[in-house]
Amino acid sequence: MATVIAVTSGKGGTGKSSICSGMGYALAKQGSRTLIIELDFGLRCLDIMLGVKDIIQHDLGDVLAGKCDILAASTQIKMAQNLSIVCAPEDPYATLDADQIKEICESMRKYYDYIIIDAPAGIDDGMVVATGGADMGIIVVTPEYSSLRNAEIVKTTLEEQGIDKIAYVVNKIDLKLIETGKAPTFEEVTKNIRD
Repeated sequence: MATVIAVTSGKGGTGKSSICSGMGYALAKQGSRTLIIELDFGLRCLDIMLGVKDIIQHDLGDVLAGKCDILAASTQIKMAQNLSIVCAPEDPYATLDADQIKEICESMRKYYDYIIIDAPAGIDDGMVVATGGADMGIIVVTPEYSSLRNAEIVKTTLEEQGIDKIAYVVNKIDLKLIETGKAPTFEEVTKNIRD
């Protein structure tokens, strides 16, 4: 049965989708059957990042419209034998509720070792819905004061949903900004996310 990992962030631009694709690729290369479900509606990019944009036949929008099931919407990634993706709908107004994502995750657990949810950034209903079926949360932060503040809010939101396994990825470290005092030091970042 798969472990479902929701990857989220408090703000856009932290590199969340890059983390999802890299983590999925690494897990697949280690022999773990891995599925990435992209839930950033209207802003999909993982098909491009993973080199399958020209072979996607179905996406999550087709599943929600009843045109196919979730297995048919899964696309095998060529560069990693054990990695598949379900792309977000191209329609930014497509809707998904918490029960639907839980049902999708439950139906796919038997086929995979890991299911990675690329959740939308922020703490709106989209993030809450996307992380609803997760066993674990990963919060992607950058060494910016606003990102750290937002990460605290995301952590609280995940905990309120019963997700108690939470990890952080600190991304986009710019040593020049840190040296000039325009960004928090790595010690400040890690202290904030440990507390």
